[in-house]
Amino acid sequence: MSVFRAVVTLFSIAAGAHAQHTPVLLVSVDGLRPDYVLQADSYGLKIPHLRRMLAEGAHATGVHGVLPTVTYPSHATLVTGVSPNRHGICANHPFDPEGRNDGGWYWYAADIKVPTLWDEARNAGLTTANIHWPVTVGAVIDFNVPQYWRAGTADDRKLLRVLSTPGLLDLLERDASAFADGIDETLAADQRRTEAAARLLALKRPGFMTMYLASLDHIEHEHGPLSTEANATLEQIDALIGRLRSAAGGQMVVSVVSDHGFLSVDKAVRLLASFREHGLIEVDEAGHVKSWQATAWFSGATAAIRINPQAPSGTRRRVAGLLEALAKDAGSGVDRVLGGDEVKQRGGCTEASFVVGLKPGFTFSSQTGGLLVSDITPGGMHGYLADRKEMNATFLIAGPEVPRGRSLGEIDLRDIAPTLAGILGVRLREAEGRDVLH
Repeated sequence: MSVFRAVVTLFSIAAGAHAQHTPVLLVSVDGLRPDYVLQADSYGLKIPHLRRMLAEGAHATGVHGVLPTVTYPSHATLVTGVSPNRHGICANHPFDPEGRNDGGWYWYAADIKVPTLWDEARNAGLTTANIHWPVTVGAVIDFNVPQYWRAGTADDRKLLRVLSTPGLLDLLERDASAFADGIDETLAADQRRTEAAARLLALKRPGFMTMYLASLDHIEHEHGPLSTEANATLEQIDALIGRLRSAAGGQMVVSVVSDHGFLSVDKAVRLLASFREHGLIEVDEAGHVKSWQATAWFSGATAAIRINPQAPSGTRRRVAGLLEALAKDAGSGVDRVLGGDEVKQRGGCTEASFVVGLKPGFTFSSQTGGLLVSDITPGGMHGYLADRKEMNATFLIAGPEVPRGRSLGEIDLRDIAPTLAGILGVRLREAEGRDVLH
């Protein structure tokens, strides 16, 4: 009987500890490399709020990303703790080789195949909220303004109002500027979304809330990482981080993360032009794919190669030979070709027979004609294989009971969700990562 009582007592203590729910605000700054914060002085960056988080909390020196290192798969990992082959978001865009989906993205939460932090927080009785996080249309979140756009016209605003929690946009826009259009990735749009997020924090005091900022990524694509324009944008985003921390209050843990890093690019690789030349795809007069034996599913500087199940026997062997030849060609831009087994080991899309990774300075073009490699206007890109240091993402966290000034070293993107789950007092049972604070 005494043993029984002791066991009951231990379970009671464990349950009581588990019930301690510290609120968390998770803010994503798309494209924020860790060196921007860790080496801010050497870059001449004035980012006092991010630097303050560095001093007041814990941080990773680098976060190894997923396959591919692009926005939507990474953001699904940030809230699930699993790889793309588990959560189901394998690229920004669903596989659409013939272009029938009219440029659609993985907007819908129904495509996530495992529990999320929002799910487990609500199961624990916490109020949840979201402003503009990817893959959140239809998510079971108490106060949700999802990321969505379609035509980029005024009708998109009507659609976003329908997709958001009923009445929420009216509440957030009361005595404030109109919420930004979903397709708008400018700094001004991030500023408007931040004011809406601050208002939501003040009015609803959620137990777990997510917030996504897009403008740094947008500018880095146009001008490249560490450009004058990118640095100026980050300094303005730093002020938004300060605004959000202030709105969150001292009892809320705030974590600033990113999804991937960035590299400068000035050359494009037209892989589909080579596939067309070798008879693997057929195009119409406008250059659109109308049939395919094998094709590429592009994610910035990587491409998942898929074989049509109806393709003739020997197609896979032909594709392997073509990719091997490109990898041996020093001028092709191809760095590495991963086989299907290695793709699965890295957590990439299980439907991919191969993944092609490019060298720094190169990005993929979806054009089906022209030279294999050509010069493009210099800019920036991500999507490279995650073992490139420049693809590392950011993790900063500060607030109650978070160690001050603690370096966590290099961690995995899959570690962030279980770490936040530990603070929230919930459990992500399917997470592949670990709690890096305990």
